[in-house]
Amino acid sequence: MGHHHQPAPGDIPELEAKLGYHFAQSELIEKALTHRSHLSGQTGGPRHASNELLEYLGDSVLALLVSETLIQRHPQEGEGDLSKRRSRLVSEAHLYQAAARLGLGAYLRLGRGEERAGGRGKKALLADAMEALLAAVYLDGGLEPAREFVRRWVLESVDGPVDGDDLPATDYKTELQEALQERKLPAPRYVVVKESGPEHRKIFTVQVLIEGKAAAAAEGETKKAAQQAAARIALGKVRQSEKSYAEAE
Repeated sequence: MGHHHQPAPGDIPELEAKLGYHFAQSELIEKALTHRSHLSGQTGGPRHASNELLEYLGDSVLALLVSETLIQRHPQEGEGDLSKRRSRLVSEAHLYQAAARLGLGAYLRLGRGEERAGGRGKKALLADAMEALLAAVYLDGGLEPAREFVRRWVLESVDGPVDGDDLPATDYKTELQEALQERKLPAPRYVVVKESGPEHRKIFTVQVLIEGKAAAAAEGETKKAAQQAAARIALGKVRQSEKSYAEAE
């Protein structure tokens, strides 16, 4: 039938299973998943019934729990360094990655317009929903399950613990992929074209290919860092070419 499947409340147990947490107050998780666009036109004010206030609270709970862990992991560091780590861990880019790992987009309740505009994949919307979900866990079960949620989804990744210094301040790879998607181009490919230096101080050179053509190359001390650096240059070029097209017309 052409319309998108709006997740029924019955999908909530599936999300709870992924979270490893069961809500005593199911209205909390329902509210956390409800975007204000879903309520437009309904009485009672979308802010009160949507996930906006939960997101506001979740922001503070997240900052508290991330700070707590960073202080345990890095007792020698000053607050400047800790703040830098924390800002990356609570950043929209990082929360979006966590939401993607959880598959959170599939459970959101969106208005029809937002649904059509691709809301389930929107970075800001998913990052906000992640904060709202954390607040719902906190209000339902207190700090312990909230701490577990943050540990599992924010402080760890598929590669193990995440600390904030190994996250780029901006995730250029994701941004490049999104920029290419908007322009109806295939996803970029990353190729390691060179490895140099001794075993313990290797330098990787990575080339990023767009539609099979080399768009940029960069080096870094890890493959990830080199990919991010190459993506950043390529992103600049993609955005630049847009401008020159616009001027040519």
